[in-house]
Amino acid sequence: MDRRLGSGFAVSLAALALTFAPAAAPALAQDDPAPPARPTFSGSDLGEGPWDFYSEYGPIHLEVVARLERPWGIVFLPEGGMLVTERVGRLRHIDANGTLDPEPIAGLPAMYTFGIAGLKGIALHPDFATNRLVYMAYSKIDPMDATVSSLAVMRGRWDAGSHELADVEDIFVADTWYGAAPLPERCCGQGPAFGSYGGRILFDPDGYLFVTSGDRNYGEMVQDPASHYGKIFRMTDEGEVPEGNPWVGLDGHEPLVWSTGHRNPLGLAYNPATGELWESEFGPRGGDEVNRILRGGNYGWIDVTQGMHYNGEQAEGIRNVDGMIDPVLAFGPPSLNPGNLTFFQGDTIPGWEGDMLLGSFSEGLLRYDTDQVGMPIGVPEHLLKQLGQRWRDVQQAPDGSIYLLTDQTTGAVLRLTAGE
Repeated sequence: MDRRLGSGFAVSLAALALTFAPAAAPALAQDDPAPPARPTFSGSDLGEGPWDFYSEYGPIHLEVVARLERPWGIVFLPEGGMLVTERVGRLRHIDANGTLDPEPIAGLPAMYTFGIAGLKGIALHPDFATNRLVYMAYSKIDPMDATVSSLAVMRGRWDAGSHELADVEDIFVADTWYGAAPLPERCCGQGPAFGSYGGRILFDPDGYLFVTSGDRNYGEMVQDPASHYGKIFRMTDEGEVPEGNPWVGLDGHEPLVWSTGHRNPLGLAYNPATGELWESEFGPRGGDEVNRILRGGNYGWIDVTQGMHYNGEQAEGIRNVDGMIDPVLAFGPPSLNPGNLTFFQGDTIPGWEGDMLLGSFSEGLLRYDTDQVGMPIGVPEHLLKQLGQRWRDVQQAPDGSIYLLTDQTTGAVLRLTAGE
């Protein structure tokens, strides 16, 4: 019998808030570097591998593909191979044989790479096979002030074998220019201005580009409907406003916005089985979330969170607040530190079809069973935790395998398959 049958509701971990003891050597989280810190792992030496583990449904096999510095996002090329962003500001090519080109791809714009800023998400144009357009989110530096930055999305043209992008241009620059001293008065012990950029991007099946934007640790700006703080945008491949966005034509509203009320959305995934958009985001001290993104939805930040603010205050609303959408999953305290998420398709790893996979910095790779409508159910299976890595990105390749990125100075691209 299908293990999902009869499970017509989602069990929210808001009610089953995960608790775990931080492993040895806790460190400041890369995605909230200001004290007081969330407990995370600094990361251990990964070793050479390969490794064999057992999941609930059978053996799995993990191997290293390449070693990179702070890898952040990955996309798969139609001719085979992949492009990978390094947060420190480099774009790398790995060919169809799994060989890393030692020379980074040049031509990227100047960017701000202090703290957790830098080169972020990456996506290929739906017609990439013919137009070769690559899109990337990054922290754009103000040419007039090196302490000021914002989120931007650039695109460029890349041909296989080339070591440089051509026709590079920004298609979107957020209005979240922020960082110069003195910073404005803010509540709740929020972190520094070089945090919470968001920066995950993807194209949906209709060819629209979704872009996540963080609150830049200035949460008071998020509920302003005209601002770009704490939003998910939906735009055309040219960065223009498409038909169907919820606030088009309304005075005082940014027409690119698809949803609002986000703190630092660092995961974004489309579930092809249900046609729905999902997101994962960092909360403050606890309150990390996984959300099903609805058109025009308000997800509450800064007024509503299931975590504690950094100065120890609790938000006014925790859940069931009028006009706000509660997360499907909420974690902590302590924080889970979520990476990206994806929904597994096919049968290349038996028993995983339709499951939600969520990377994390402190609890490994989480695998959730899902019900008939794609909602995660029950308690997750924690995989790969013993490797002590910060799992930043998780994506399914065209061959059905899973690729994972570890956000560490000595980071890696890894490939997960069914074991024998």
